[in-house]
Amino acid sequence: MKSLLNSSSASGAAADTPQAARGGSTVVLGAALLGFFLISLDALIVTVALPAIGHSLGGGMSGLQWVVDGYTLIFAALMLSAGSLSDRIGARQAYGGGLVLFALASAACGFAPNLGVLVVARLVQGGAAAVMMPASLALVGQGFPDQAKRARAIALWTVGGAVAVAAGPVLGGALTASVGWRWIFFVNLPAGLLALALLARVPASPRLPARLDVVGQVTAVVAMGALTYGVIEGGDKGFGRPLVVVSLLVAAAAAAAFLTAQARGAHPMLPLPLFRSRVVAVSLVVGFMLNAAYYGGVFIFSLYLQQERGQSALHAGLMFIPMTALVAVVNLASAKLAGLFGPRVPMVAGQLLGTAGLLALLTVGAHTNVWVVAALMVPVGLGGALTVPALTAMLLDAVPADRAGTAAAVLNTGRQVGGAIAVAVFGALLAGSETFLAGMRWSMLIAAAGLVLTAGATFTLPRDGRRGEEA
Repeated sequence: MKSLLNSSSASGAAADTPQAARGGSTVVLGAALLGFFLISLDALIVTVALPAIGHSLGGGMSGLQWVVDGYTLIFAALMLSAGSLSDRIGARQAYGGGLVLFALASAACGFAPNLGVLVVARLVQGGAAAVMMPASLALVGQGFPDQAKRARAIALWTVGGAVAVAAGPVLGGALTASVGWRWIFFVNLPAGLLALALLARVPASPRLPARLDVVGQVTAVVAMGALTYGVIEGGDKGFGRPLVVVSLLVAAAAAAAFLTAQARGAHPMLPLPLFRSRVVAVSLVVGFMLNAAYYGGVFIFSLYLQQERGQSALHAGLMFIPMTALVAVVNLASAKLAGLFGPRVPMVAGQLLGTAGLLALLTVGAHTNVWVVAALMVPVGLGGALTVPALTAMLLDAVPADRAGTAAAVLNTGRQVGGAIAVAVFGALLAGSETFLAGMRWSMLIAAAGLVLTAGATFTLPRDGRRGEEA
């Protein structure tokens, strides 16, 4: 399987031609960065708009959870094989097709007449995002064949995603309050058209041999979809209902079939030998919990600020600015700390900082000053920003170079799954608790406990993250 970083390297090598040079490296980076910005933006921009969507289209907590998880779930489920698809048809071609599909799905979201149509359109959006993600990184490799320039371009590409994550709740709140929630999807259209216009100036990408793991992909989608459905519907209607029980049994069976396919398949999308390395296994669990805490926290406090405190969508979005404003700066600080002390130090520190923030949020009540709430969310955002760069570096240092792309794809998939499961579980706790505040506190406590456990696991790793285990 060729995925994220492998695709980037292969495409970059093949693009070291006068034709690629004429395409303009700046144009390539602009097209790739715009797409990555949209992918990251749409994971969070919808959260602040959920109360407005519920008021407009109806549907209870479970329906609103699917508006978030419909996107994240398919994005995560298709991520592992999307790199192979990008290699097979060419990065530029895959990226262009994904952009068109993403724009059409965004328009369908904006015009959705009911919640069911909106959820289906979000599923399509997530599938398009999964195709775009590895292709956008491969385009950066194509436009920057020089290794040093490529590293700087990838850093800028990464910042684009970080800015989108930071801007998502704020932009979502501003658009919802000013012109309506439908514009959180319509805003994708001009940005998508600009990216397509830039892409038209980029030379075609080479097609590389790559095999698709069809059985693994199908069983992965079924397992994740059935699990998410079971958790969301169980929290809303009760875990004893026959349909919920069947859904959870289907998830278990599909997960077992997936693992069997990965162990026996000739070209598995998730090579299980990777997990013989404790560094890889711990990194995946840490990534899962970080996104669970962050995405789950944004989901819960978007509802808290609007439904419990009566804040407008704009004011709710503004409350997330303190949490997200310093993300890019802390990302750079994490890299420096990892260089001085090894990646384990910023990873453990970041997880403990996030834990402290989650525990502090347990004190939030029905009348807590909203700016105090905003301040208490800051450690959660900064903790993730401190951990992720060091986490990524540790993971890539722990695997052979020819498996770096696969490892990166696995980490990104694990993080997206963490966000999707957190929204499902935390929403179930909100729906099943006597009061909103009780469900919110249980959610924060679970997230804090998870981060404590992953921080402890991280502390047991070597200081520099390296280990001579087979990967």
